[in-house]
Amino acid sequence: MVMPSVDILYSALRKAKRVSPTKGIANIAKRERNRAAKQLDFLMKELAVPLRGYAENFPDKKQLHPYEQSLIQLTLGDGNYEQVLRRVDSLRKKVVSVGKEHASLCAKSLTKREAEERLGEGMKKLEDIFNHEGKAVDDLLNIAKTLRAMPVVDLETPTLCLVGAPNVGKSSLVRVLSTGKPEVCNYPFTTRGILMGHIAFNYRHFQVTDTPGLLNRHDDERNNLEKLTLAVLSHLPTAILYVHDLSGECGTSPSDQFFIYKEIRERFSDHLWIDVVSKCDLLQESPIIFNTEDVSADNPELARYQKMGPEGPFMYQ
Repeated sequence: MVMPSVDILYSALRKAKRVSPTKGIANIAKRERNRAAKQLDFLMKELAVPLRGYAENFPDKKQLHPYEQSLIQLTLGDGNYEQVLRRVDSLRKKVVSVGKEHASLCAKSLTKREAEERLGEGMKKLEDIFNHEGKAVDDLLNIAKTLRAMPVVDLETPTLCLVGAPNVGKSSLVRVLSTGKPEVCNYPFTTRGILMGHIAFNYRHFQVTDTPGLLNRHDDERNNLEKLTLAVLSHLPTAILYVHDLSGECGTSPSDQFFIYKEIRERFSDHLWIDVVSKCDLLQESPIIFNTEDVSADNPELARYQKMGPEGPFMYQ
């Protein structure tokens, strides 16, 4: 668990000031020299040991599964995770270097007053360093909170991944099919990350993922939410449940959905695939009240999709 930098600092200062000199030293100057050196050494260790633990316990991104690498990069920003860990380790090295230097100066003091002054200088120096560069610890704390909020994904468990344009009904299906309870609202990009649910069937367990919606655009124009969806499809053992909304109510036209669908179907053709048309109760209206798009005469496949969706889909309200 990562502690706020201010808590680490003031806890260390409080404990260090209670450190006593070694018993049996009769000479006042030697006793004060011993006390000062011990307090600075203790303060240095109290600050440095947690930082070392953080640097060692957070995993090396290069050793993670490709999906986890993508998740960290897209959620935290490119290179931010590694940069913060480097800053924490840099702070640790500076604390150790300055702590040892000033503890050595205390140990070499000739008088009680000199030992006290060097102790004060050393403590002030370490406190200033931690106040100035301790934001690295607070940034790491925020990263830890973000990572803890991410869904737990079993990288080997078969996964049913719901894919489609924004607001086509993926989240509603996840609530019906699994234990997942994603937020369901009538606006695009309701799903702002990867949401997980689980299914138990015939004593076997499966994962269900609700993914952010995809728009009809090139990969270099996609936002990080869309890239999360592609990362799931690229790196996890997934079957795809592709959700279509032909009613025109979702905010993405049927023709745009058609082109998104064709791209994803071709890119991930090796995945198991199920097509579902949502809000089919709205399709019973004649004419469809939300879809005002003209039927394409130049592209028979698109024209068929606009009216009926892909071949052989399941229908649900």
